[in-house]
Amino acid sequence: MSLAGKTLFITGASRGIGLAIALRAARDGANIAIAAKSVSEHAKLPGTIFTAAEEIEKAGGKALPIACDIRFDDQVEAAVAAAAEKFGGIDILVNNASAIDLRAIDSLDMKRFDLMHQINARGTYLCARTVLPYLLKAANPHILTMSPPLDMQAKWFSPNLAYTMAKFGMSLVTLGLAEDLKRKGVGVNSLWPETAIATAAVGNLLGGDALIALSRRPEIVADAAYAILTRPAQECTGNFFVDVNVLKDAGVTDFEPYAVKPGKPLALDFFLDRPITPGVVRGPMHGGR
Repeated sequence: MSLAGKTLFITGASRGIGLAIALRAARDGANIAIAAKSVSEHAKLPGTIFTAAEEIEKAGGKALPIACDIRFDDQVEAAVAAAAEKFGGIDILVNNASAIDLRAIDSLDMKRFDLMHQINARGTYLCARTVLPYLLKAANPHILTMSPPLDMQAKWFSPNLAYTMAKFGMSLVTLGLAEDLKRKGVGVNSLWPETAIATAAVGNLLGGDALIALSRRPEIVADAAYAILTRPAQECTGNFFVDVNVLKDAGVTDFEPYAVKPGKPLALDFFLDRPITPGVVRGPMHGGR
């Protein structure tokens, strides 16, 4: 299967993993609605919806940059309507937008708590709810959410309770919607990376250049997302995928080209207990866990 002519509505697609997924789909000639807040350059966050649109068009796709803060119902509704009008419908929703703050309860203010829950859990639910009428009319419709496998071990909640609650909220949307929609032919899945991924969040918030050096490039997640989104939706739903497992199923055996620094150790991502591929070690993201 191919994504040629398919319309993807991707939140947070102005940079990082969201943009990488958009560019992979664009190579097939897909239509991409870029729903994100970034309308002007930021010193620490390069890329806007407009620069992303240029890259998507150069890669072979069609792009619609839409300024959208997924915390607000009216903005999501307007963005979805604009994408459907521009491209004649929506085939795929990628819930990529996310906020992160790993501070513990004694230092995290409620404004930041609310922000994470509004973007992560509520935003994912809102986007799915708003896009769903279009997906039900589409051939091979998918919802793919960038969120981790559900794991109720206490270590994932302590000390970053607020973030884990918000991120697992995204995964709960996958769990529930997969069951709700399986008879309607919509594939609903989550995808998570095995290792840290070289994005602005990792570089600016989690570990700087040291952690970037222990990371893989966003293209590994994009390639895994592509492999999922080109599967028959009725046969692919309710899964909490890890990128390398998806790519192994697709026949990939060499993951070194995805590394920022090939041949060097890689840091296991948060929410995963153990490495899947050689050379991945428990790193800074795990702390004492």
